[in-house]
Amino acid sequence: MSPAFPVGSFAYSHGLEQAVAADEVTTSAALADWLGDVLTLGAGRADAILLASALRGEDATALAATARALAASRERWDETIAQGRAFAEAASATGTPVDALPFPVAVGVAARTLGLPAEQVIGVYLHAFASNLVSAAVRFVPLGQAEGQRVLAGLHPAITAVAADAAGQGVEDIASFVPRGDLAAMRHETMDVRIFRT
Repeated sequence: MSPAFPVGSFAYSHGLEQAVAADEVTTSAALADWLGDVLTLGAGRADAILLASALRGEDATALAATARALAASRERWDETIAQGRAFAEAASATGTPVDALPFPVAVGVAARTLGLPAEQVIGVYLHAFASNLVSAAVRFVPLGQAEGQRVLAGLHPAITAVAADAAGQGVEDIASFVPRGDLAAMRHETMDVRIFRT
């Protein structure tokens, strides 16, 4: 989940760019609230459960179909598919063959052989997800680097809690309710000027 692993996460804001442009996220406090909701009530939690299910060895094809169905917009669909494909290519090149699957499913399949606790794998995935969005906000809000790191540090309890909770859940437990984030992702598709792909 290193930023150096070539999955292209830096190109995605998960709708955050639109939320910033609409003056919904203009401070570190607003960013922390927005990201906290995405992590605990939205795509972060859903991805964590999909990853946990893949780690347990559940059918990757079925999980991939669920992941695609959960994408709240075309760009979110593109985000999970493109990052999953890039992850699979990079993992396969390093000796861990993985099919091109939506990102959380591909990570779960690749991590099966590591023998790590599910909470740890999920936590690292969620930390990378949150880190990427904080990095986007540092560039676009803008926030200073130190302020961005404070936001990320403040999200660690939520990341830990979601990872622990998701480790024991299955796809039937997935629920998402982050209308502000989903609407931002949909509206991002029609922005005239965009830096990020989502």
